[in-house]
Amino acid sequence: MSDLPTHPIRFADLPARKRSHFKIEPDAAGRKALADTINVLKIPKLRFEGALIPTGKRDWRIEATLGATVSQACVVTLEPVTTRIDEDLIRTFVVELDIPDEDEFEIGEDDSADPLPETLDLVDVLSEALVLAMPAYPRKDGAEAETIGVTEPGKAVMTDEDARPFAGLAALREGLVNKDAADD
Repeated sequence: MSDLPTHPIRFADLPARKRSHFKIEPDAAGRKALADTINVLKIPKLRFEGALIPTGKRDWRIEATLGATVSQACVVTLEPVTTRIDEDLIRTFVVELDIPDEDEFEIGEDDSADPLPETLDLVDVLSEALVLAMPAYPRKDGAEAETIGVTEPGKAVMTDEDARPFAGLAALREGLVNKDAADD
């Protein structure tokens, strides 16, 4: 059984004319379960609080703040990297959301709107916001990636410079210059 916290809400059960406030602060077991779910080392602190605000006749908006301390593995050394996250979040849920059925379409300026679900788990909203706010490639201060070259004995190691699109042209030009020099 997972200790992943849940905080489901049914929009139909909320008062339609006033804000509904919420505050989510998972305990240690809940933070550990969330850390395992989003694949980070640990989440020592986590707070998500705000309000569900009715807009129009049936639409809703979430205005909230996310505060967290997250420990991730450095992409170079795998040592823990701690990041403090303080984010404001606004999400809109609308009954009639125009979703084009075309393969390609342009996203409007408001990309925070989603279709209004019957039930929404605020921990899912929290998790998504946390993952989007975390560094994608956390790096410990001063950590530098090493370059490792492996090749067959007696052959030159291919470098990043060799892999560039015009590296082959440079080698061809050098070969032509050497040929011309040998012909003279």
